Amino acid sequence: MKSLSVVIICKNEAGIIGRTLLSLQGISDNIIVYDNGSTDDTIQIVRQSGAEVHEGAWEGFGKTKKKATSLAKYDWVLSLDADEAIDEKLKRSIQQLKLDDENRVYELRFRNFMGNRYLRYGEWGGDKHIRLFNRKKVNWDDAPVHEQLVIPENAVVQRLPGYVLHQTFENIKEYESKMINYARLNAEKYQQQGKKASWFRMRLAPGFTFLKFYIFKLGFLDGRAGYISARMTAHYTFLKYSKLRELNKASS
Repeated sequence: MKSLSVVIICKNEAGIIGRTLLSLQGISDNIIVYDNGSTDDTIQIVRQSGAEVHEGAWEGFGKTKKKATSLAKYDWVLSLDADEAIDEKLKRSIQQLKLDDENRVYELRFRNFMGNRYLRYGEWGGDKHIRLFNRKKVNWDDAPVHEQLVIPENAVVQRLPGYVLHQTFENIKEYESKMINYARLNAEKYQQQGKKASWFRMRLAPGFTFLKFYIFKLGFLDGRAGYISARMTAHYTFLKYSKLRELNKASS
């Protein structure tokens, strides 16, 4: 196996993490799962898979991922979420890498699913992210939400064949719960950055978001799933600016 660690953060992902871990068989002898207080069978499932479990407090997405990355055995890290499995083509691509250039980062293409429906268009279409990197050169920022990797300007980006299979959500209730949490976290982040939310932005931005993903990015071609996805993202936008407006009023 490669001198590569896989790092996953999770909480209450018993329904999906087994599929993710199964897809990673044969790719690494060091799979780290950093659990942030699961109350379901997540930890038991992880241990049964042979992966290494660490438990710790939630510190926001960026800081938590950075802490989990520090627990890896190897400097080369594949960072995934609990609902992100890899397909066979991507697995073979990773297994064939030499991993001999610390300044190289690897971009992975994503296939995002709503239930069993593959979202080809809209917000989720053409999705790709850098997720394989050497932690001596690259690591996560401290953002509480919408975290990003801090990548040197001289880094070489290489896209790998194959896909990450991302189960975005099983049902609308689950997705709505996630959007409410993300909206709150992002509003707090914006307030710390000194950003404001005018009445006009709070009212107009959601409509523009819906048009952007459903019309301009062809989300309507995904049928009902595309409509639900665009509508929920628009609702998230409204909640984000509404919460930011509340926080700004409270602080003043």
